[in-house]
Amino acid sequence: MKNTLSATVTINLPISQVWNLWTSPAHIAVWNCPNDEWTNTRVENDLLKGKSFLFAMAKKDGSESFDFQGTYDEIRTYQFIAYTLTDGRKTQLTFTGDGPVTITENFEPVANLDLGMQQAFCQSVLERFKQYALSV
Repeated sequence: MKNTLSATVTINLPISQVWNLWTSPAHIAVWNCPNDEWTNTRVENDLLKGKSFLFAMAKKDGSESFDFQGTYDEIRTYQFIAYTLTDGRKTQLTFTGDGPVTITENFEPVANLDLGMQQAFCQSVLERFKQYALSV
């Protein structure tokens, strides 16, 4: 990966619970957006090497939407997820520890979008995940 951005969050829960909340489509549909202005209209997640995922996100007011879609390159249960998006950009997620668990997301940004905005978007999704994980 080249020219990556990074976001990190630490959650005081067991890794098995964090992993389940991170990878289960029913849970992804709830937490996977940066704030309450966004929602997931469709979530598909086949968490196996070579298989794909699709998270269709939209602003609730209908002003913006996009499909976050890709293929898994590597899965190490409770430790690591790597994937390639449909536009060729790569992401790596590491899960470290077992209560607390630190999730670090390193990703290749979109070339024509503000880097600070992209990093903040990713960080806010991780923070939303943490908030959700601690509430269920």
